[in-house]
Amino acid sequence: MTSQQGDTVDLICHRYGGTSDDVIAVYALNSGLCILGPVLPLGTRVTLPDFSTTASEQTNDTMLQLWD
Repeated sequence: MTSQQGDTVDLICHRYGGTSDDVIAVYALNSGLCILGPVLPLGTRVTLPDFSTTASEQTNDTMLQLWD
């Protein structure tokens, strides 16, 4: 996909069905993307992961218990 004016990586993830946790996967797929700054230049090519796969791989095996 190509960035639009004012796009950030987290905004792109949200737009295409990802979560804030997928931001790391986007940066991993796009070396050098982080040096462009928080707001991507217009027309920057960004490779996106399969968000359905990344969401299913994220499991939380730790149970948080608020009260005993």
